[in-house]
Amino acid sequence: MERLASFSSDPFDKPPCRGCSSYLTEPYVKCAECGPPPFLLCLQCFTRGFEYKKHQSDHTYEIMTSDFPVLDPNWTAQEEMSLLEAVMDCGFGNWQDVANQMCTKSKEECEKHYMKHFINNPLFASTLLNLKQAEEAQHSDTAIPFHSADDPPRPTFDSLLSRDMAGYMPARADFVEEFDNYAEWDLRDIDFVEDDSDILHALKIAVVDIYHSRLKERQRRKKIIRDHGLINLRKFQILERRYPKEVQDLYETMRRFARILGPVEHDKFIESHALEFELRREIKRLQEYRAAGITNFCSARTYDHLKKSRDEERLKRTMLSEVLQYIQDSSACQQWLSRQADIDSGLTPTVPVPSTTGRRSAPPLNLTGLPGTEKLNEKEKELCQMVRLVPGAYLEYKAALVNECNKQGGLRLAQARALIKIDVNKTRKIYDFLIREGYITKA
Repeated sequence: MERLASFSSDPFDKPPCRGCSSYLTEPYVKCAECGPPPFLLCLQCFTRGFEYKKHQSDHTYEIMTSDFPVLDPNWTAQEEMSLLEAVMDCGFGNWQDVANQMCTKSKEECEKHYMKHFINNPLFASTLLNLKQAEEAQHSDTAIPFHSADDPPRPTFDSLLSRDMAGYMPARADFVEEFDNYAEWDLRDIDFVEDDSDILHALKIAVVDIYHSRLKERQRRKKIIRDHGLINLRKFQILERRYPKEVQDLYETMRRFARILGPVEHDKFIESHALEFELRREIKRLQEYRAAGITNFCSARTYDHLKKSRDEERLKRTMLSEVLQYIQDSSACQQWLSRQADIDSGLTPTVPVPSTTGRRSAPPLNLTGLPGTEKLNEKEKELCQMVRLVPGAYLEYKAALVNECNKQGGLRLAQARALIKIDVNKTRKIYDFLIREGYITKA
């Protein structure tokens, strides 16, 4: 026979008997072979040998009762549960009300028992301490420790660092200009008077609610900046540069999701991808060794040394082909050889003297095999060849200029230069070509 706690002190909270459908009172019987749901019987139905569907009278059973001590021989489990419920209902310290609700114990007995077993019990205290230590140990094993933003610098007003920090004022923990800085203007003319109609009063309340929502959004953005340590922008950028270029691109892409993940989860996500990148690079290097038939690291060092030598030889052959391009211009060839000699000797290369025959223009760019070439028409291919611009970059610049032109209703050359930020001569040629072909219009 197993003695278990009841459902509640209220008899109407217990499930009904499956035999007579009456409310169960302790003790009652639970079939150990049927269920779920549990098959419960009162003692009268049990003694009659009630059977129903799969339940048979010879099944093993359990007697359900809470009439047994748990913490104190003079207190049953039911009384323990009643005490906790009474303290929850009446509040800690109202022992007379607790005793009145229990009906079986006096005020002094309730207070003494609760303080002894639920407040000053060393067993409960040690259990809570172990749970707290386990939680701290779990958080201490994170992939990357996260620390809140340090005390930000205090730059002078309108300095370069102050502008980088978006006008943040550390002494006030505030900004010179807030997000949605003119949100308060909508409230400046609102005045609640007794003569307002119900509709007008409701409209004013709606305006105030809108203002509260804008304040919540302002506070939410401040919290993101504070939690992720984004006040000191330069320090944040320095931390980004410690990652490889591929991970930096991922960092830039995933930055917009940082407010969803939280600071610790976001840093762990980036660190895990940085580790994955390092592992993939190391696996690729080991696969290269295996493909070359190398089975130990001693041979791998020799292989790396020989590979470096081969790369240097290949570079020299590339330099020779570059010399052959200048072979028709003897002056330019002599200047190139002199510059390479200075580089090989460790000296700073001298500034080349312009050739008397004039500067030789670079040959047109070969677009064969470059990604994005199939998306260009013949005129765009000719432009990319002459300007020596890869098709992918041209398509990006074209899309940026066309979008800006659609937004502004026109585009000036100065705006185009500020937008794509490449060589000014290439920008002019791209700008003139797009004007001539009708993709954009002048402002």
